[in-house]
Amino acid sequence: MKTIFKISMATALLSLSAVSSSGAVADDTQLLGYSKGATVISPKIENGQIDTIGGIIYSQIKGLRHNRALRMTVLIPRDNKLKPAIIYFPGGGFTSADYEKYTEMRMALAKAGFVVAACEYRTVPNKFPALLQDGKAAVRFLKEHAKEFGIDAERIGVLGDSAGGYVSQMVGATNGEKKWDAGDYLNQNSDVQAVVSIYGISDLRNIGEGHPENIRKVHDSAAVTEALLINGPAFRDFPGASVLETPEKALDSSPIGHVDGTEPPFLLMHGAEDPLVSPVQSKQMYEALKQKNVDAQYILMRNAKHGDISWYQPNVINAVVEFFKAKLGEPKEGGVKTTVPGGNL
Repeated sequence: MKTIFKISMATALLSLSAVSSSGAVADDTQLLGYSKGATVISPKIENGQIDTIGGIIYSQIKGLRHNRALRMTVLIPRDNKLKPAIIYFPGGGFTSADYEKYTEMRMALAKAGFVVAACEYRTVPNKFPALLQDGKAAVRFLKEHAKEFGIDAERIGVLGDSAGGYVSQMVGATNGEKKWDAGDYLNQNSDVQAVVSIYGISDLRNIGEGHPENIRKVHDSAAVTEALLINGPAFRDFPGASVLETPEKALDSSPIGHVDGTEPPFLLMHGAEDPLVSPVQSKQMYEALKQKNVDAQYILMRNAKHGDISWYQPNVINAVVEFFKAKLGEPKEGGVKTTVPGGNL
């Protein structure tokens, strides 16, 4: 084993040996800091640099006794190109929005040249349309600060998994519906140019469609999270209400209720063995979009569940990267070089 390790190490060091521009071996002894016995290598420049800016407040929700700050973390490829941007909305069953997750996907998109903003949003007990207003506020924030982040404001996509997939679908399906815009930067529109939903929710009325009866019954409850999202919790003289009791409200709060043919390109992805959000959700959204002649793609994955290891594999991540490249395009020359204070250290 030691012999094999030594051979491998020697091979690796040989491949990294310092080489001059003419291809000849450099005179390493002339290097400042050289010492006999030191291993001298040259870097092979293959990757660019990505800056991370965390703790950005993109929206403030002002109430009578509080001020709620919503945050995002932005990954920015360090170059002077005009870059498309992706906003990531995390899943969390409508009860949490831990936006720092799915680093594998976010970093892959950043390495591909996209500015990537991961955003929190309001969850239950906040009722709809709070989370949609937050999603649209994130789009407007990036458009308002496009020059600062090196973003092409006309090329913004949204991405989400599970409840975050619902948010991304809602943002895309309501392109042009200005009644959902609230908060700051209302001089900017909140339209997006591409949507990716990973095991997302398209219709709050039938999240358990096709699942066993005991699971479907959960979604009939007034206490399930989609019912709380639409109708709120039982309080005072209100006993609570299930989505079945308010079907019109549930439809208006669902992406499928807004499909009218004006949607941007959609990519829907779902696991065929998802035990939480039925893959029928993505099937019905895909079919509704196609009926309106929207550019829509649907990937159904064998042996994949809800948020399991399947969704972190290169072929899955690459499918998302390639979709956004195809629909939003590559970074373009002519941008302003983005810099981060202290970023040279």
